[in-house]
Amino acid sequence: MDGIASGSAIAAPDPTPFVRPGLNGQDTMHLMVRNVHCAGCINTIESNLKSRPGVTAARVNLSTGRLHVAWERGKADPGDLVALVNGLGYPAAPFDPEQLKSAAQDEETFLLRCLAVAGFAAANVMLLSVSVWAGAFSDMGPATRTLFHWLSALIALPAIAYAGRPFFRSARAAVTSRNLNMDVPISVAVVLASGMSLFETMRGGEHAYFDAAITLVFFLLIGRYLDRRARGKAHSAAERLLALSAKTATVIGADGKHCPLAVADILPGMRVFAAAGDAIAVDGIVRAGVSQADTALVTGESLPARIAPGSKVNAGTINLDAPIDIEVTAAGEDTLLAEIVRLMEAAEQGRAKYVRLADRVARLYAPVVHLLALVTFLGWTLIAGLAWQPALMIAVAVLIITCPCALGLAVPVVQVVASGQLLKRGILLKAADGLERLAKIDTVVFDKTGTLTVGRPALK
Repeated sequence: MDGIASGSAIAAPDPTPFVRPGLNGQDTMHLMVRNVHCAGCINTIESNLKSRPGVTAARVNLSTGRLHVAWERGKADPGDLVALVNGLGYPAAPFDPEQLKSAAQDEETFLLRCLAVAGFAAANVMLLSVSVWAGAFSDMGPATRTLFHWLSALIALPAIAYAGRPFFRSARAAVTSRNLNMDVPISVAVVLASGMSLFETMRGGEHAYFDAAITLVFFLLIGRYLDRRARGKAHSAAERLLALSAKTATVIGADGKHCPLAVADILPGMRVFAAAGDAIAVDGIVRAGVSQADTALVTGESLPARIAPGSKVNAGTINLDAPIDIEVTAAGEDTLLAEIVRLMEAAEQGRAKYVRLADRVARLYAPVVHLLALVTFLGWTLIAGLAWQPALMIAVAVLIITCPCALGLAVPVVQVVASGQLLKRGILLKAADGLERLAKIDTVVFDKTGTLTVGRPALK
């Protein structure tokens, strides 16, 4: 979807420091991208990246806005990859959950503002249209009808220009990069309906469809806003996991003084102090102090684990009893918690059977529906002998009624919501098609009782 900042690019620093060495001689990078709102957008980004020499994987997560890219070391330049994504009309920058959250809030506010403008205009234009329709069965003259059409145009056209920006900007970005997405036929339909109505009004024609054009924008915005809200409320499981990590930690300096420091600035080898009740912000080894830690997030065990000098601790676990001194081994994106986040995102963005089906249908949609609308127009004009104006309006109707936005958006959202609900219940979904395969299971065998008990023995 387009947010309020859709027309402006994210400030993109040099991505080289954010590149991380992977396995088998591959490097990886995580980016945040904007303006991604459908399967067509995802396919555009992924296919263009995969066509670059050396790139072995590219996957966009619709819910979190995260783009994962992997390439053979030395065979691709990360700066070029970021420039490619930007050139496609999807501003990209190194992944920052806080900036992404702010962008999502701005986007929701922008959509709500557009929705309010479109709703107000649609209600007023509809009142004028009802008068014109009623006048067709009474004695309303052509001059009065044309006046009402002009009043409708004065209300509808500015509202369409303002409220239609989420669709127009997305369509323009797609066309500029020589691609098609679902907003292209929507924009074409709205513009043609408005243009034809204005043409009919200028020539004193009987029919104008300003009410249909602005009402279409209104209902499309309702769907887009509700989708934005649904994904915002559901959140992704990965986003909730990120919330478990502390933003700052208390670092022990060389002189023994304690000072707070952002987790992003903590380096391996530093010493971190964790008070009782604190969430541990880093992966590390306990150097001083004896306590217990709630490790359910990592191990699934409901009982606290004893930690003492030499014990390993992980970010996201809770120090329960006493203060401890930790030597940092990993922080930020290198922690086990960050790895769990990546596993969750891989599950969310992985292509299960029905997600793959939705992607294929949405990918074929734009060219097929444009061709179908053209055939409709030519059929009505050349075969049925209809005038070009009504034939064009029929072709516009074809563009409008064939939008598969629900298929392209609802299927991935269902997968994200399902994985989020599982995480709430302590179940980590690691396979994209795990839920589909689970439906075929008739026997479950457990080999670890610690994850099945609540730590309260009862006499039977």
